[in-house]
Amino acid sequence: MASARPRTTAPEVPGDTGSAAPGDTAPEVYGSTVADSLWHLLDLLGRQAPAESFAGAAAAARQAGAGPADLARVEAATDTALGIRRTLDQHRRREAELSALFDTAGDLAALSDLDAVLRAIVRRARLLLRTDVAYLTLNAPAEGDTFMRVTDGSTSAKFQQLRLGMGEGLGGLVAQTARPYASADYRADTRFKHTAVIDAGVGEEGLRGILGVPLRVGSRVIGVLYAADRTPRDFAPDQIALLASLADHAAVAIDSARLLEETRAALVELNAATATARAQSEAMRRAAETHDRLTDLVLRGGDVSDLAAEIAALLDGGLVVQDADGTELARVGADSATAPARGVAASRGSGHAVAVDGVWVSAVLAGPEPLGSIALSGRPDLTDSDRRLFERAGLDTALLLLLRRSVAEAEDRVRGELLDDLLTAAHASDPRRAGRLCLRARRLGVDLAEPTSVLVLTCEGDLRTRLLTEAARRARTLRGLAGPQGGQVVLLVPTAAPGPLAERLAADLGV
Repeated sequence: MASARPRTTAPEVPGDTGSAAPGDTAPEVYGSTVADSLWHLLDLLGRQAPAESFAGAAAAARQAGAGPADLARVEAATDTALGIRRTLDQHRRREAELSALFDTAGDLAALSDLDAVLRAIVRRARLLLRTDVAYLTLNAPAEGDTFMRVTDGSTSAKFQQLRLGMGEGLGGLVAQTARPYASADYRADTRFKHTAVIDAGVGEEGLRGILGVPLRVGSRVIGVLYAADRTPRDFAPDQIALLASLADHAAVAIDSARLLEETRAALVELNAATATARAQSEAMRRAAETHDRLTDLVLRGGDVSDLAAEIAALLDGGLVVQDADGTELARVGADSATAPARGVAASRGSGHAVAVDGVWVSAVLAGPEPLGSIALSGRPDLTDSDRRLFERAGLDTALLLLLRRSVAEAEDRVRGELLDDLLTAAHASDPRRAGRLCLRARRLGVDLAEPTSVLVLTCEGDLRTRLLTEAARRARTLRGLAGPQGGQVVLLVPTAAPGPLAERLAADLGV
């Protein structure tokens, strides 16, 4: 057996580290013995030399005159070295893929926006598998299909808008079965259910080799992740496993991002609801305080003018209060605005304040009975809280008008009774009774010592009640008395000229 000789190497280059980089194509110089060849094969493995460099060991042994047995040993060692090199290459590639996969998982975990997560997933899928296109579909359980959500490398609008029914095409089958499927040439692959829509989109994109893996969260499939080439391609098992691993990480990231978005949306809705509740609570508190102030004003004996001034100040506008017949009862800060008749009718019908020609109108009601109206000017755009406050003011106005009417009706009854007693006393001559009647009259603001006239008002049919009401109102204004007598209305007023007064009343009252 030949003795071992040192390996002969190429001349050393200044600054060289002494080991060739992977893919180094520098010529190799072999020793002449089997031992030299074996040592050189180990050196090639250590330097990660290209595969073609390993064939030189057998050639050198053959040129050195090695016998058949030695030559067979060198060739067997070469095959073993190449096998070891392939295994090392696979391990290095798998290590690089796992490193990229872990980096991807870290990147996905750092993202919180769902769209950003989806874009990152397809971009990494395309880079890891070195494909022309990567894309992702999400399942739509309500529609019973899966739809294209995001793509990377795609140029076809038709492809980007695809929807695949469950079981249709490669992707629909993955979504339905939760299993990965690969096709070296999808166009010619008869294993899948082709449809005109899917084939048209895939054809416009020019895809041939397609790999799809399910996106799973637990046992639930939420979509499909794809990698595809525009040329036929066989996807190796380790590539399928790599994309499946990426899909597992991606599904968790998608679900987390979706839950985070739902949580954010719920928080936004909760904050909005809280703000609305706080605003409504503040509006209710303000309305309640205002109602208490106005009610207290009414109960303390305030009149319509006092109430109108308070409401106008609260709402920062001009206010006009009218009774049911349209007679103005109070005006504060309003030039000429009155309650439009159609606005009063609309407010009565809806039970709420309405805006007509820039004036807000609220009917003043006691149950179904109209008592009058209030009109607010200078505030064409009322907030909801101010509108409710304005409507509350209508309730307080109704309370005041009811109290006012009750007092007036009681006073009118007293005035009517006094009038009856005065007319009856005209036939009597009891001085004491006359003194009591004068005292009662003074309490009502009527001075019987003044010149006094008696007017008799007559009318036809159903107008008598209205005539009595108007006469009583005039009596209060003129410091007189009014009441029914024998089917007619009698008005007693302090005046020495009854004629002009009678003419004016006849004209005003239409009698």
